[in-house]
Amino acid sequence: MTGFTRRRFLAIAAAASAAAPARAAPLYQWRGTALGADASITLAHDQAESIVQGALSEITRLERIFSLHDHQSALMQLNSAGYLDNPPFELLECLTLCRSVHAATGGLFDPTIQPLWVTYAEHHAQGQHPDAASLAEARTRTGWDGLTFDNTGATLRPGMALSLNGVAQGYIADRVADLLRGQGLENVLVNTGEFQAIGGQPQGGAWPVTLDDGQALHRNAVMLENTALASSAPHGITFDQSGRVSHILNPLTGLPAPAHWRLISVTAPRAALADALSTAFCLMERDTIEASLRHFPRARLAHAG
Repeated sequence: MTGFTRRRFLAIAAAASAAAPARAAPLYQWRGTALGADASITLAHDQAESIVQGALSEITRLERIFSLHDHQSALMQLNSAGYLDNPPFELLECLTLCRSVHAATGGLFDPTIQPLWVTYAEHHAQGQHPDAASLAEARTRTGWDGLTFDNTGATLRPGMALSLNGVAQGYIADRVADLLRGQGLENVLVNTGEFQAIGGQPQGGAWPVTLDDGQALHRNAVMLENTALASSAPHGITFDQSGRVSHILNPLTGLPAPAHWRLISVTAPRAALADALSTAFCLMERDTIEASLRHFPRARLAHAG
C-alpha cells in the first residue's frame, strides 16, 4: 500500500453540465487540495460559497488528524511517540475500518507499511534499490499485530509507524459528505482525491466521473449517485525514474506491486472503504479481488485494467 501523499498524476475529472433548470441556483465548483491531492466540491445552491467554506474547515480539521506532513497531527504524534492517549474518534473509526479490510484482503491492506515505504524512498533518493537486508529489517517494524487501539489510547510496537494515505482521502470525502447531508444538502459531488456523491446532478441524472489511468481516458464514465468511488494506480507514482518500482508495496513480501494493473477503481457506499480496497486490489489477481469483495456486498469493482 502507499505511503505517498497520493496519486497526483490521476486526472479523474467529474464532468457536470453547468446548465441548471430555470430559477435554479447555478452550478458552483470549488477546486483546491486535500491531503496533497487535487480536490473539488460541486453543488448548486444560493449559499454555495458559504457552504463550501464550512466544508473546507472540516477538511482542515481532518488533515490535522491524518497528515503525515504535519508534525502536530494525531497520526504523527502516534508515530513519533509510539502511543497516543485519547485518540480522536475519527482516527479510531478509520483504524477500525482498516482492521476489517486487512482481514478481508488477507493482510494486503496494512497501514503499518510505512517503515518499509520509507526504506524504499530513502534508498531510491540516493539512486539505489534497497538490498535484501534493509528490506528484511524494515519488515520487522511492520505488522498489524503491532498496533493496539481503543478509545483510551493507541500504541505501536517500537520502531513502527502508520500511513493512512491508502484510506484517509476517502475517509475525508465521507466526513465532508456527512457534514453536508446533515445541513440538508442534496446533489453534491465531493472529491478529496476520492469521490463521494450525495444524490446526483442538480439538473438530473447521476454524476459521471471519467477515469484516466495516465495513458488514456476510458470511454465509459462511472456514474455516481448516492455512492462513492476510489481509484489506485500502482505505477502512477514510482520510487525510480524509470517508472518500474511501484509506490504500492506488498506488506507480506516487501516487494512493489506488479505491473499487470494500470488502474483499479472501486465503488462502495463509503469512500474510505472503496479507497482501502482499491489500494489492496493493486496487489491481487482477479480471483482474489472477487473473494475479498464478498466480504463487502455493496462494494463493486468498477474498473481493473
